[in-house]
Amino acid sequence: MFATSVSQPGHLGPVPEDADQKSHHVKNLWGNTSKFTNPHDSFREPARWDIFGLLFGKLTGLGGWPEPTGAEISVVAPELLPTRTEGHGSANNALRATWLGHACYYVEFPSGLRVLFDPVFEDCCAPINADTFRRYTKPACAIADLPFVDAVIISHSHYDHLSYPTVQEIRNHFPQAHYFVGLGLRSWFEKSGITKVTELDWWEDVELTLTPQGLAEADRAGVVASASSAATPEKGMSTSNPITARISCLPCQHNSGRGPFDAGKTLWCSWAVSSASGTPAQPENTKSVWFGGDTGYRTVPKVAPHEDDWEPPYDKLPVNPQFAQIGRLRGPFDLGLIPIGAYAPRHVFSSVHGNPYDAVEMFRDTKSKRAMGIHWGTWLLTPEEVVEPPRLLKKALKRRGIAEEGVFDVCNVGETREF
Repeated sequence: MFATSVSQPGHLGPVPEDADQKSHHVKNLWGNTSKFTNPHDSFREPARWDIFGLLFGKLTGLGGWPEPTGAEISVVAPELLPTRTEGHGSANNALRATWLGHACYYVEFPSGLRVLFDPVFEDCCAPINADTFRRYTKPACAIADLPFVDAVIISHSHYDHLSYPTVQEIRNHFPQAHYFVGLGLRSWFEKSGITKVTELDWWEDVELTLTPQGLAEADRAGVVASASSAATPEKGMSTSNPITARISCLPCQHNSGRGPFDAGKTLWCSWAVSSASGTPAQPENTKSVWFGGDTGYRTVPKVAPHEDDWEPPYDKLPVNPQFAQIGRLRGPFDLGLIPIGAYAPRHVFSSVHGNPYDAVEMFRDTKSKRAMGIHWGTWLLTPEEVVEPPRLLKKALKRRGIAEEGVFDVCNVGETREF
């Protein structure tokens, strides 16, 4: 077993010059933050009337929504590492990432760290249990099937990214797991009975340390313990060195809320996680992941069906500059987990949900070496054809002169890729 601790790093990562202005904070009359906003011209709040109209069409069957059968996307059983040190032919000590549907990824770092991003394992991603909101691809596995969960990263409070039943089940199976959330969300977890929560603002960093239980107990007792005798092995763990990671909360362009009265009350975020093998004094084989979570890139007006919204005059629309800042200040990343779905109609959702063309730009801006597409293939959130996102992704990559396979890919639900 490991004892988990979170601390402030000795040196914070670089930040933009205007980061201390906190332009995404909305202040009340007393100068306190009352909610959050997207501070750039790339954002426009989606019209509620448009969203209600789409929802009405979905509920009544009059909106031309697709009717997926679940056979469009394959679901395979995950092949997760049974220990923190043994691999399935991973001779190069690779980073392993397994898609568990929608925005949920399980990432196995060579250091032994195991991170779960935006886990939602339940059937329905809404406050009401209705067939309209049920997943059309089955979960790849159960939470109990995961070998380890050390850190749970939550991008924001929407139901398709934050699930009460899921986090309760994670707590039951992995009580040592630590949760990382944006500002304002810690109280939701504490009310849910979860206290191992760290709340962060954009451009803030913390260090996560997993110390083998025996070594941690010896340190608390003031005993200098040897690496071979102090640690209690955990399912094949053959080293007593602590596992360390840098967790960074970073910007994105979205919104938040779990009901009609809490819009914007909690912060939406992207995240970076890096972890190295070896020891803190002699780190080696550092691997890094940027998790986009749920984000838009720019706001696109309504265009004619024959028009391309990345061709003139739309190619000059403002884009969110923060992704380029992330790449310049915190990149490059070994892997980007970047949303590619839930984007139609574009004039309604573009400000909060990027399409594959936007995703390729975010991939380039953040300086991700490789990427996997997320936020598609699980729930019917918007009316584009369910397999359209990966098809458009290939076109978007070709447009930028990037190989259509092997750089920014998609995979089956439950499939693992190595990086």
